[in-house]
Amino acid sequence: MEQKRLGDIATYINGYAFKPEDRGTEGLPIIRIQDLTGNSYDLGFYDGEYPEKIEINNGDILISWSASLGVYVWNRGKALLNQHIFKVVFDKLDVNKQYFVFAIRYNLKEMEKQTHGATMKHITKKDFDKILIPFPDLKIQSEIASTLDTLQSIITHRRTQLEKLDLLVKARFVEMFGDPISNSHDLPLKTLSELGELGRGVSKYRPRNAPELLGGKYPLIQTGDVANANLYIYDYNSTYSEVGFLQSKMWKKGTLCITIAANIAKTAILMFDSCFPDSVVGFNSNCNTNNIFIHYWLSFFQAILEKQAPESAQKNINLKILSELKVIVPPIELQTQFADFVKQVDKSKVAVQKALDEAQLLFDSLMQEYFG
Repeated sequence: MEQKRLGDIATYINGYAFKPEDRGTEGLPIIRIQDLTGNSYDLGFYDGEYPEKIEINNGDILISWSASLGVYVWNRGKALLNQHIFKVVFDKLDVNKQYFVFAIRYNLKEMEKQTHGATMKHITKKDFDKILIPFPDLKIQSEIASTLDTLQSIITHRRTQLEKLDLLVKARFVEMFGDPISNSHDLPLKTLSELGELGRGVSKYRPRNAPELLGGKYPLIQTGDVANANLYIYDYNSTYSEVGFLQSKMWKKGTLCITIAANIAKTAILMFDSCFPDSVVGFNSNCNTNNIFIHYWLSFFQAILEKQAPESAQKNINLKILSELKVIVPPIELQTQFADFVKQVDKSKVAVQKALDEAQLLFDSLMQEYFG
């Protein structure tokens, strides 16, 4: 199939280097990379004169090329483009815009793999212009874009279903037990340490600094595995060798894992026996509560704990902070009812997640076929 350089398809206009003092409260919004990625909390505005080329409008294609690599279709009205973002002007060849977006997305993802671990991802304009993409005729471009659009819509729908199921469980929690932060139902309180066994994971040495600890038969869960799980941890990506296992500890299936470093107060329940390092705390409930209830109770406090966590090289909290948290303690019969409700909802989530994974796998396969 014929290929074209990106520089031969369109013109890429970099945004303007606005100064901090340019940002005000009136005028057109200044769009930075963090405003595209959703990590911004302080949108700035500019009401002075500006070059027309940095103005963006609905439907414009934007490409972030420094720090965070991504391609976006702008849809939030007239605005001004900050530096480190290209606006794409299709002034050279006829191209299906959505096909172009998918092609860019694929190439940026491949570039991210090559720059994995780098402190700052960055693409120069010269290198960007040289990137080659498959360039079939417009009819085929349109067909490819339509296929990928359909799959992308299915993936988005499945993710929305999962989010709604999560909200359903949280709504049920509040309905049964009130607001856990204000204790609006005036329920009895106990510290977390009074409600079960709480202990840090054990690892005498950091696995990343001691490769001889890895590569055996003993499952090893780390903070990322907990943070990326939902309610349950079903699988693992790392294992301990015999040497690694001897300097660690095995936690039983059913243990509630709580992260205390990097990802603060993220929780998930082990579905197999596993080791974990001291950046994860294990909790096993006594007769006054159950781990599913504690998992959802902590989910209401996660943002608060993360905000309060002292920050050094990375955010962290200690076992003392966790153990002294005051937990609402409704009757165990109600907690069991809630846990049963969660298990029923989780069955629906498993089915939706399976459909999502299948759609994502097909999407990734087609992206590789079309653009790899």
